[in-house]
This record gives sequence, C-alpha cells and structure tokens, in this order.
Amino acid sequence: MNLKELQKQGYIGNPAQLVTLRRVTLGEGKAKGTEIIEVKTAGGLELDILPDTGLDIGQCRFRGINMSWMSKNGYDSPTVFSPYETEFVNTFPGGLLYTCGLRSAGPANRDNGEWHPLHGRYHSLSAEQVSTEINNDEILVKGTVRETALFGHVLEVRRTIRIPVFGTSVTVEDTVSNLSPRDEEYMQLYHCNFGYPLLSEKACLILPEERETIPRTPFAATGLDRTCSFDHPIDGEEERVFFQKMKHDFRAQLKNADLGLSMTISWSGDTLPILSQWRSMASGDYVLGLEPSNTYIMGRHDERENGTLPVLKAFESISNTIKIEFTEE
Repeated sequence: MNLKELQKQGYIGNPAQLVTLRRVTLGEGKAKGTEIIEVKTAGGLELDILPDTGLDIGQCRFRGINMSWMSKNGYDSPTVFSPYETEFVNTFPGGLLYTCGLRSAGPANRDNGEWHPLHGRYHSLSAEQVSTEINNDEILVKGTVRETALFGHVLEVRRTIRIPVFGTSVTVEDTVSNLSPRDEEYMQLYHCNFGYPLLSEKACLILPEERETIPRTPFAATGLDRTCSFDHPIDGEEERVFFQKMKHDFRAQLKNADLGLSMTISWSGDTLPILSQWRSMASGDYVLGLEPSNTYIMGRHDERENGTLPVLKAFESISNTIKIEFTEE
C-alpha cells in the first residue's frame, strides 16, 4: 500500500504522519548556520543529508539504533575547511557518507606544483540547485556540486539521493562530468562509515570469496586474518587499511547478530573497482569504513607515479552508484 492509497482509505490525512522530509538549520557550534535535510521513512530509516557539504550524509539510524560513525569533531561547516596538510583531522566529521575527491583522494600531496589537501576539496563545496520531493513513494533529494579553478578544471557532480518512503535503503547516484575542453585526471572515494552499536566485537563483515586483499601498510598486513572480524576498543590501536578487489560481486555486508541487524552496501564496480576497507579499533575512534573508489587513495602525485590515475576526457561523463540497505535478521 502506498501513501495515496492510505489517504484514500482514510488511514492518514497527512503523509508527514509516516514520513519526514524537512530542512532545518543548526543554531550553535562550529557548524552553526549549516543546513540539514532531515529524512525519516515509514520503514524506520533516519538520515541527515547535508547540502552545505556536497550533499553528503551525516548521522544515520535504523529503527532508532545508530548505524553510522561520527568522529569526535561532529558536524562541520564549509567555513571551517582549511587546505593545510593536517587540518583534516580537526574537521573530518565522519557520517554515513563523506565524499572524497574530485582531483585527489588520500594523503595531502603536491602534484605538478599544485597543492592538494588530504582527501581533496569535495566536502568543502556547497551543493547548488538543491531540490527535495516525495514522488511515487520515493524521497528524492537532488543537487549539483562544482569543483573549478580559474584557467583550470571544471568538474561537476549531479547527485540524486533516492530513499523509498516505506523502505530501509538509501541510493546515491552521481553523474560526474568534465566540463572543460581538455582531459582531466580525477579521483573519487565514497567514504562510508559505520560505528557502534552496529559495529562491535559481536559484528562480522561478509565479503565475496572471489577477491584479492592488499594490505596498505606492514602493520595492516599483520591483521590479514582479522579483516572480517572486530575487537573491543583498544587504547592507541593503529588503524589498518585493506584494498579489496572484487571480481564480480561488488558488495559487502556488516552483520551484528546481537542486534539482529545487518547493513549491505553495493556499488557500481565498473566505475569503482576498488573497495578500501578502513578498520580502526582505537578507543574513541572506533569505526569501519567501507569505501568504494576508482583508485588506491595514494594521493594524486603517487597515483600518477603508479600509473593508476584515472582520466575523464574532455566533456566526458561517468556514472557512479552506491546503495546502502539496512535489514532486520
């Protein structure tokens, strides 16, 4: 039964009884003045969508239980973004989705004389032409994000976020375009972050069997037998990052039997062939990042040296899709 049918039969007089789609503005803190699009579905999914930071997604709850990870910093604002080398750690908010790119992802680096901050500039860019609607029992949030430079690049992301009114999933569809008359190298990473209580020592990660796992550092290599299991928080534990290269099935599932809940993330493997798996068991920084990407997030300079820096040709477009779904077991 859909919203119109429920109204025809007299069960509801206002769709807002079952679904929330509203725009609010924060009134305090370093994100004061930042707009949030609040979404709550009849299926029990709650999301904060952030038009001031690239239409990324902040806090997420399912059936009243937190699913996403929020850093110690909390919500930020584009006004606090700084391109300095280490400022990222002072502003990174986490959230269900933090988009990295569009010209660099990974460490801060200098490439061909140009400075690129850690994980790029995308999250500091406000969306334009933002629209929200409930259409045919689907919540739609749309907007455009542009990363540009005088005498330089013109990269555009047209983002559509789809959320079923009665469902428990969120789908992000991006069309990334190079709107300049010259080819442009670009990097893109969808930094999806999951935290307690969905993530705990009771949780397990399920990945396709047909995959190649590449540890990013020697320390990460010491945990190859722990890629799909988790520990209780450990004081001062170093992070581990693994690159997961799937062959056919581009999805991952995080299950927590104690909660009776699971999360499944799937993505367009033809455009995002590498899954970066970020595993931090550190006390206070306890997080699992599942991050579909088009590179190995080494930063623009090292990707160029490695021969793995993708190119978007003049006036070419590419489409990426990320879907995150929550279910009760």
